[in-house]
Amino acid sequence: MTLCYFAGLRDVLGVDREAVELPEQVQTVADLMMYLGSLRGDKWQSALASKLICTAVNQEICSRDKAITPGDEVAFFPPVTGG
Repeated sequence: MTLCYFAGLRDVLGVDREAVELPEQVQTVADLMMYLGSLRGDKWQSALASKLICTAVNQEICSRDKAITPGDEVAFFPPVTGG
């Protein structure tokens, strides 16, 4: 699975893209966010726990209850505004 982090989230976490293998119990975007936070510590947990973080799976914006599979690309990014 490929994980992508954008904008301020990328800056806070210090990574823009990574490939990971996840345990079977990680079934949804929410599971993934909780897993990464518990695995990587307070900074990750705090950043990913924010209700403002948006998510996308395979370049489609989605809710955190979206199911994920090993070949997916999951992206995390702050809210986007236009103008």
